[in-house]
Amino acid sequence: MLQMILEFIQNTGFYNLTLSQVLMVLIACILLYLGIVRKFEPLLLVPIGFGMLLVNLPLADLMKEAAEGELGGLLWYLSRGLDLGIYPPLIFLGIGAMTDFGPLIANPITLLLGAAAQLGIFLTFIGAILLNSTPWFHFTPQDAGAIGIIGGADGPTAIFLATRLAPKLVGPIAIAAYSYMALVPFIQPPIMRLLTTPKERAVVMQQLRPVSRTEKILFPVITIMITGLLLPAALPLLGMLMFGNLIRECGVTERLSKTAQFELINIVVILLGLSVGAKAQAAKFLTPETLMIIALGAVAFAFGTAGGVLMGKLLYVVTKGAINPLIGSAGVSAVPMAARVSQAEGKKANPQNYLLMHAMGPNVAGVIGSAVAAGILLSILN
Repeated sequence: MLQMILEFIQNTGFYNLTLSQVLMVLIACILLYLGIVRKFEPLLLVPIGFGMLLVNLPLADLMKEAAEGELGGLLWYLSRGLDLGIYPPLIFLGIGAMTDFGPLIANPITLLLGAAAQLGIFLTFIGAILLNSTPWFHFTPQDAGAIGIIGGADGPTAIFLATRLAPKLVGPIAIAAYSYMALVPFIQPPIMRLLTTPKERAVVMQQLRPVSRTEKILFPVITIMITGLLLPAALPLLGMLMFGNLIRECGVTERLSKTAQFELINIVVILLGLSVGAKAQAAKFLTPETLMIIALGAVAFAFGTAGGVLMGKLLYVVTKGAINPLIGSAGVSAVPMAARVSQAEGKKANPQNYLLMHAMGPNVAGVIGSAVAAGILLSILN
């Protein structure tokens, strides 16, 4: 009887729990706290945090690979959609169906803000390569490209690129990308205030012109033709983004649009979040490289925000005060949270300021810009 009790104890998770797994469980609980209590991107952080919790409980083998004659773990099967690059384009389909491109069409100059906000991607790409000269870190050019894309603050794009260039880094890159997306309201405002003056922040922008239905239908078609011919590598993401927007705007596919906006994207977000969390296994996650990736991601995101704001300051000068530089920070791809941050900061400087719709232009441009940047890196490095 005593032997049976000992065997039972030895087969429990309590007996086999390691210190590194305890740390990962604590990190998972922090993500759940941020999502549930602080309401930071709960639709993302709650599935990611719970997936991380599940995979770091010992003996369950939820990420066990399928072998001949043996079934794999549940999360291993779910993560196939992540590893095969299926989930990120489907997320883009939903984003396209939910997003109004009208502010970007009405004020196309904001494309420059979305482009400038990709500065962090390429600076961090260069920085990660330079780390190879140190004895502690050895990032390949492919690793550097996957790390740099965190600066776009676009989780699906970061995952899409990482699965193709650096599959072993998908976990930390995805966690970093989604964490910084969730922390946009805390990271961006100090940078925005540092780089702008009270006078610039108080600028009230003119109301956007109305955009016709014809313009909204033609925009995704023309955009995908141009970008698809220029950067075929970006087609999986941009193609789904523009298709989602087309079924939203064409007026004859309302059922498809609603499915993409609600049922489809909700299902994919659940599967994507659990799969991302499952990639954060203690043995693979708690390494110096992972900590450096998270640090580089913060640098990338900060420079991306700064690039957008600085371009906004340039446009403020060129347009003789017609552009509020704060909307440049929305050039990162965190839709629509980054646009809301621009609105909040503008409101603090001037209670009469309503920047949300103006900020949606660079915000949408940032989604396109990060996918284009991913296409460039994929074309160069793959």
